[in-house]
Amino acid sequence: MAEEKKTTKKAPEKKATAKKSAPKKSGATVTVTQTGSPIGRKEYQRATLVGLGLNKIGRTKTLEDTPSVRGMIRKVAHLIKVQDAA
Repeated sequence: MAEEKKTTKKAPEKKATAKKSAPKKSGATVTVTQTGSPIGRKEYQRATLVGLGLNKIGRTKTLEDTPSVRGMIRKVAHLIKVQDAA
């Protein structure tokens, strides 16, 4: 009987790569106030207002100034008033 050699295959070692880190919080904020009604608007605009934390005229929220928040603001710019807070 011949002796069988069992070999196991090892996965190639992974190279160290730089992981993407979360953006640094600079503390920049933006204050948004709802000035228009979502009545008669498209559903995505209503959902965007709720995503910003607004659902009634006159409500104000202070949010972190991030690209995603800026994109939401652009979608409903005609329904809100924006103030950059430092």
